[in-house]
Amino acid sequence: MPWFRPVPPTPELLKAQVRAFSRQVPMMYALVLVNTIALSATHLDNSPPLLTLGFPGLLGVISLVRLVTWWRARGTTIDQAGAKRMLRQTLVFAGVLGLGFTLWAFSLFPYGDAFTKAHVVFYMAITAIGCVFCLMHMRAAAFLLTAIVVGPIAVFLLASGNPVLTAIGFNMALVAIAMLVILLISYRDFSNLVESQRGLEERQAEIQSLSDDYLRMANLDGLTGLPNRRQFFSRLQRVTDQAAAEGRRFAVGVIDLDGFKPVNDAYGHAVGDRVLVEAGERLGRNHGQPLFVARLGGDEYGLIIEADLAPEALQRLGADLCAALREPYCFPGVTAQVSGSVGFAVYPQAATAPNLLYERADYALYHAKQNIRGAAVVFSADHETAIKTAGLIEQALRHADMDTEFRLAFQPLVDIRSERTVGFEALARWTSPTLGVVSPGDFVPVAERSGLIARMSPVLLSWALDAAKTWPEDQRLSFNLSVRDIASPEQIARIIEIIELSGVDPGRIDLEVTETAVMRDFDQAARSLAALKALGVRIALDDFGAGYSSLSYVHRLPIDKLKIDGSFMRGLGAADKRRAIVKTILDLCRNLGLDCVVEGVEEPEQLVLLRPLGCRVVQGFLFARPMPGEAVAGYLAAERGEADAVELRSAG
Repeated sequence: MPWFRPVPPTPELLKAQVRAFSRQVPMMYALVLVNTIALSATHLDNSPPLLTLGFPGLLGVISLVRLVTWWRARGTTIDQAGAKRMLRQTLVFAGVLGLGFTLWAFSLFPYGDAFTKAHVVFYMAITAIGCVFCLMHMRAAAFLLTAIVVGPIAVFLLASGNPVLTAIGFNMALVAIAMLVILLISYRDFSNLVESQRGLEERQAEIQSLSDDYLRMANLDGLTGLPNRRQFFSRLQRVTDQAAAEGRRFAVGVIDLDGFKPVNDAYGHAVGDRVLVEAGERLGRNHGQPLFVARLGGDEYGLIIEADLAPEALQRLGADLCAALREPYCFPGVTAQVSGSVGFAVYPQAATAPNLLYERADYALYHAKQNIRGAAVVFSADHETAIKTAGLIEQALRHADMDTEFRLAFQPLVDIRSERTVGFEALARWTSPTLGVVSPGDFVPVAERSGLIARMSPVLLSWALDAAKTWPEDQRLSFNLSVRDIASPEQIARIIEIIELSGVDPGRIDLEVTETAVMRDFDQAARSLAALKALGVRIALDDFGAGYSSLSYVHRLPIDKLKIDGSFMRGLGAADKRRAIVKTILDLCRNLGLDCVVEGVEEPEQLVLLRPLGCRVVQGFLFARPMPGEAVAGYLAAERGEADAVELRSAG
């Protein structure tokens, strides 16, 4: 029968019973021992020693052992097999001890007067009731004890023939029945409570699992499985707090992949995603230092190095990381090549706040990409000075009066075959009332990073077009567009409107963009350049060779001209590899039908080396430095005069 099942049907109910018994069973055995000692004491004078000392002593020792066993079980973890064993033993001992104490009590009943006999009846009744309630969480043991103890004594009293004892027996039977009903109800409620608690625990486990999943999703990058930007900054805050409390140093790094955009564009996003995953795995290798690696977004990764490393050690670590990223990425049918640049900032030298540490590392990365791409840069005092200078420049730019502080200078582009100027590039010049003359190399990057260039470009373009209206029709105007310009459809629409209203033939205008500007958002850049091309202007790719020099841009964008970066001209020699690179670019332009301009020509020797390569148009200090707009007419007149004089001498 299920009522007498010794072991509960579910593990949860089993564990609940053991927990309850570990508190109640010691109390039951203590009750039995105290009541047994009291009954033995009242029969010492009128009962045999075997009944007052021997038999109850044996039963008492067994009860004491069981009491100690269950007492030790309190607060300890018992496995399921052990719990089943203890419950089965409880059932057995309930039957054995119940039978033993019942027989002992019946053996004592004939001895003594009416009071001692009443004590036996009371002992049987009260002890049984107490034990049954202590066993209420184990239905089988409670029923067994009731049947062995209460049943016989009730029958004995009912059959005694004594009206008082018969009434007591009847009352005991009623109490036993009521007690069993209460026990069944209590056991049912106990089982339901355990089942409800189990269901609640399961729901809590599900909720916890969902919470863990959401937490994992919120803190892990879905593509690479690395910690994401949120987790990176959370950990950076904790590490910074610990370092401040313990007075130790650590470093923050920011890594950006060089050349990832061309790979993504050439091979598709699937290959690009695999590159990002493998790049994360390479960064997570054992590089000899405790690295925490996170993907911050796009092709940018963050590092936290919890070690006190000198700048030289950070440089070596950065070189190791960059070398790992430079290894070819080999996938079925595709071999991709990218590299990485990394910037480091050390706590507390660079900064003490987490966000400033990251910004310092990001600035070091920016410096690496601008100057020594594919290498590591550690933020230094010089960089701190540069940041402060950039901050002063930005503040001055924000309050600058364009009309009074800015002007344009124009540098000629010269056809070295005809030795005639074919156009001018407009270059911005700024004299701040607080900072004095500020180099374009200083204020243009600040203007681009701060977004102020979007306000400056339309004004400068308008000035350049006003100047170009005064030039001969065969003179072209070159004007540089920034990242912000080509990334904004609204800004492109404004530039088109300015050109249309200027009265300058769009066919005389060259708009220059850099590879960096194109890479920020290739699709938007392509749309912007297509809109400008449709207007009739020509598009030049500036600083070619200094960046990624991806032929995919030349192929996929509406480009009319390449401008070879002036860095190739510095120290150019006949046997220099840079000369071979310049020749290759010139040949490429001829094969694709593109114009080509070589920048940075400052020495006659450079011109001697360029002529045999097929170079035609150059730009540099060899011919003229950038000049004010009002000086252009005189420059062109002097050039024409010299050309006329040469022609006259030749004719003479």
